[in-house]
Amino acid sequence: MTDRPNVVLINCDDLGYGDLGCYGSTRNRTPALDQLAADGIRFDSFYTGSPVCSPARAALLTGCYPPRIGFGSFHGLPVLFPGMDIGLPPTEISLARILSAAGYATQAIGKWHCGDQPNFLPTNHGFDHYFGLPYSNDMGRQAGRPEFMPEMPPLPLIVDGEVVEQQPDQASLTERYVAEALDFMRRTAGRPFFLYLAHMYVHVPIYVQERFAEASQNGAYGAAVESIDWATSVLLAELDAQGIAQDTIVILTSDNGSLGNNPPPWGSPEPLGGSNDPLRGTKGSTWEGGQRVPGIVRWPARIAPGRTSDEITTAMDLFPTLAGLCGAEVPADRDIDGRDVSALWFDADATSPHEAFLYYRMNDLEAIRSGRWKLHFSKHGTDQRELYDLDEDIGETTDVIDQHPDVVATLDALAETARAALGDARLGREGTEVRPIGVVDDPAPLTIYDPDHPYVVAEYDLPDRG
Repeated sequence: MTDRPNVVLINCDDLGYGDLGCYGSTRNRTPALDQLAADGIRFDSFYTGSPVCSPARAALLTGCYPPRIGFGSFHGLPVLFPGMDIGLPPTEISLARILSAAGYATQAIGKWHCGDQPNFLPTNHGFDHYFGLPYSNDMGRQAGRPEFMPEMPPLPLIVDGEVVEQQPDQASLTERYVAEALDFMRRTAGRPFFLYLAHMYVHVPIYVQERFAEASQNGAYGAAVESIDWATSVLLAELDAQGIAQDTIVILTSDNGSLGNNPPPWGSPEPLGGSNDPLRGTKGSTWEGGQRVPGIVRWPARIAPGRTSDEITTAMDLFPTLAGLCGAEVPADRDIDGRDVSALWFDADATSPHEAFLYYRMNDLEAIRSGRWKLHFSKHGTDQRELYDLDEDIGETTDVIDQHPDVVATLDALAETARAALGDARLGREGTEVRPIGVVDDPAPLTIYDPDHPYVVAEYDLPDRG
């Protein structure tokens, strides 16, 4: 067993708590992911830092709540859009940077969405190489554009910092991502590596290969989930072929919850087929379904198989946890919010180091959880004080705020401490520990539409956005 394990971190897009068989799904077939959970540990209270993608991804990479790093709001919008002048500044220290400093080869593949200007791209955040889309796959030229929405520039596919293709065939991208991942793992033989694979799926619009579409029992959505499962099986087979599976940490999670079995926000009127069951709410909300997501960790050399944990853990915890396990240094010159949860990986009797988990939507503190209790303060700027016992009521169906004034007082006090540090825009509170977002002068989109350009796909024909 090595003291510098390889790390494969798979971050899915809009994959819901109820989308995998190991979390109870009967809609989608996920044998590889179910086996991954059976071979390691499945976390049932694993939270992402935000219910939407840009802030959630930055939180995972930096170990910080989004408001701490200026990633709560993007010129008043909840996520970054093409050509914005803001993003994750190189002054923030990413997980890739600390692992690179510890001698790891690093590769990012897939969706980035932490800023598309050169200063903000993965190769300026500790990744040796990058291959993927700089933002969401619905941020290209696409049919059925709502009148209020500006036309997007052609969707760019990037290698390191260079656009190598515009409007790529989305159905082919996952296979291309897998091929890139295999090439990276083979090139780094003998050196520890960190692979960050950020899937396009299951964000809309959903384009899938025919073989998955034909086999799916849950439409395009199920085909996309099963594509993720296939991709995982290929990576795991490669680890076996190289004889390094024992000493490789494989993690699977999602940036936020799914849109549920609802139609996309814009586009098709048909239900998508997603699920956050048995949780309430969807992507974009601070109900459990927006931020409680799959969290699976396998490390055969250290983690006993077949375990589950309902202790509170977060995507932000991966930063200090992997640092400790991989011989990397957590920066001492700044606050981070993640905690080393390696004890939970190895010890069935360990408890969460989190006194509380904060549910921020943009820069509003909308809810807080401590232990079994979750107190809501607001939803989308409107006051909504409700208390739920998540141990007895995971679906947040029965408000018990009047029965537990002592619990409410404790949670209110914890929330006040959080507001002092990170702020709460709804209440006009500014945090004292907030760092600025990155800003560049003279931003420019990575692509500009040219009617004479030989695009692979001139315009994506599915109108689904969200």
